[in-house]
Amino acid sequence: MLTRGDFLSLNFVKKEDYTGSYQGIRYMLHQETVDEEKKLKVYIWPEPFGFEATPDEKKISELFPFSEEGMTQAIDWMNERYEMVKYRD
Repeated sequence: MLTRGDFLSLNFVKKEDYTGSYQGIRYMLHQETVDEEKKLKVYIWPEPFGFEATPDEKKISELFPFSEEGMTQAIDWMNERYEMVKYRD
């Protein structure tokens, strides 16, 4: 299970995408502007390939507030979808 301690601060995500992996899945945190508001866009997809080498249909994503509360929501979202993404063909 992913926890807040597994991630760097949101200040890192302001400068560049944050990527990682956890037991069969990969993830990326990205700052995105939607209607002039900063959002945290989170992608998850099955291993073994990186973001660019994985077909888009194998990736899922969601937007969250760009805040500590949004980060908590994003981690919960990733944990809820872990099994679905890990075993996806």
